[in-house]
Amino acid sequence: MGSVRPVRPVLLVVAVFSRHEEAIAWAQKRLEEHFGPVALESPVFEFEQTDYYQSSMGRGLKKQFFAFEHLIDPARLPEIKLLTNTWEEQLAQGRRFPEPRPVNIDPGYLELGKLVLASTKDHAHRIYLSQGIYAEVTLHYLRNQGWTPWPWTFPDYRRKEYHEFFLQCREFYRQRSGQCTQ
Repeated sequence: MGSVRPVRPVLLVVAVFSRHEEAIAWAQKRLEEHFGPVALESPVFEFEQTDYYQSSMGRGLKKQFFAFEHLIDPARLPEIKLLTNTWEEQLAQGRRFPEPRPVNIDPGYLELGKLVLASTKDHAHRIYLSQGIYAEVTLHYLRNQGWTPWPWTFPDYRRKEYHEFFLQCREFYRQRSGQCTQ
């Protein structure tokens, strides 16, 4: 029989995308007010791998990741996803931007072996958490191969540039958590 162990805290990583720099900055401010200082900030990436969001968010989307200094309990992921959905709705209702959805704020977490993303949508590879929120392991880390996608991994999360940023996040997390490299 296995014994129950305390859950290790994880690194909160949030993807924010929009075609408006002002909307990304708005989201970053909300995130920092709620979760504390950003420890790592990715470059701004062109988000061109899909046109799925085009009708609600427009063309020319940019995506940026923020990893936070304070580690979190992974059980908070549903609460965080619901909060970021509320923020998205607040910005949309303010009508400061012409699109019905001016910003997308996608929280997840990173630990040494995986990157997990929250979703409101169920699918065969997603696990129900609570409060209508699911989770998927989007990338896994292999010692000699780095970040590795699964068959279901979103096309943009397959990008080498994303993996480079997530390597920085992994090293920050390793140092912050005091864990040995896996």
